[in-house]
Amino acid sequence: FFFVYPLFSLTPPSPRHGRLSVAGAMVDVSKWPLFSLLNHEELSTIRQACVFGIYANEAIYITHANERISSPYCGCCNLCADLSTVVPKKLDFLRGKKVVSLSYGSGPHVLLATEDGQLFVWGHNGYSQLGNGTANQGLSPVLVTSNLQNKKVKEVSCGSHHSMALTHDGEVFAWGYNNCGQVGSGNTANQPYPRRVTGSMQGKTTVSITCGQTSSMALIDNGEVYGWGYNGNGQLGIGNNGNQLQPCRLTTLQGLCISQIVCGYGHCLAQTDEGLLYAWGANTYGQLGTGNKSNQLNVNFLFPVYMWGQCRGQSIVAPHLTHFTSTDDVFACFATPSVMWRLTSMGLVRQSGNIDLPPEDAIGLLDLATSYCENRLKRLCQQIIKRGITVENAFTLLSAAIRYDAEDLEVFCFRFCVNHLTQVTQTGAFWQVDGGMLKEFISRASRCGAFKN
Repeated sequence: FFFVYPLFSLTPPSPRHGRLSVAGAMVDVSKWPLFSLLNHEELSTIRQACVFGIYANEAIYITHANERISSPYCGCCNLCADLSTVVPKKLDFLRGKKVVSLSYGSGPHVLLATEDGQLFVWGHNGYSQLGNGTANQGLSPVLVTSNLQNKKVKEVSCGSHHSMALTHDGEVFAWGYNNCGQVGSGNTANQPYPRRVTGSMQGKTTVSITCGQTSSMALIDNGEVYGWGYNGNGQLGIGNNGNQLQPCRLTTLQGLCISQIVCGYGHCLAQTDEGLLYAWGANTYGQLGTGNKSNQLNVNFLFPVYMWGQCRGQSIVAPHLTHFTSTDDVFACFATPSVMWRLTSMGLVRQSGNIDLPPEDAIGLLDLATSYCENRLKRLCQQIIKRGITVENAFTLLSAAIRYDAEDLEVFCFRFCVNHLTQVTQTGAFWQVDGGMLKEFISRASRCGAFKN
């Protein structure tokens, strides 16, 4: 179902921007004051919610029913004829469509992508961030087609006053405010229509995009990260604070396979496919988690490993910072005997629907979810498997994804295997699969350039 829910007739512009991902799990929305006007029955229908606005009085939420979207009044369009009502209103323009990505800017302006690849926009347009070639405010959602003909959009992201879209074929388009080069066009002229971002990203397949206030980032399918735009706080992670008018690769992440990136107002976080977290950029409020408030021009590894206690015959009475990135490494080097234990088989399923399982056990649950067409449970299982993938189990999980027709999970596992090809091919799981699948994997990997002459 589609709703619009006006809370106040006057809404100050939000100084922030953000994005709603429709893949993750949702927290209890009743903790937000603006949802107190909904009864328990209405709250129970909400699957995900995105709260924004300077007073947190604006929100966009998605219901469980057919995974359709609902939206409180966002202060940037005339979707509600009667602004005095506090009853959610259905957004008929989205009837029959499934939303896959949504983002908002500071104006605010809103970008929304549907499952069939259409891109809808509305809201503030002072810098042509709606991509329609004008600076007129968008009072109603409109479909963006300029330079996107025959393109299907799968992800959107908004900066303060600029916009980005990622297509199914891995191309990135940007438009809007460009005072710092955040559109990636090589100059600082505002871009009134969607323009493909190329430069050093030419010929590369992008899998994810994210925007800061006046900066932009893109994640490539091989784990590389590129950034462009404003860099006064070091949010591009390139070791200096000079603005970049075109995409620039973060060489400090070389050797790491990044699986997810996200931008805050002036800082960035990146996660590797092995679960390691890195941060850089503005740190005025300690948002980087480095223990101080100094901006970071270079990428920093978060959550360092400390050791203390009895070690090689000595007693370390205070935690000592190490260069290790996991406790396994510490025990392997300093424990006597050199062993490490970890709980590997424990799961808990509550009535709430939260699932805590090791990835190998989640395969069995994925089988059941597939058999009984439980799509929500199937998505949860895929998330568990993604979080728990390692070199040792990667090929087993890839086999399961193929077996249960989990396309998104299959792509994720395949990329992990290719990015760690040498290690994966040395595992027992790799050589235990049937010959047909092995041949298909080798063929796909070769087409991706995994094997060099």
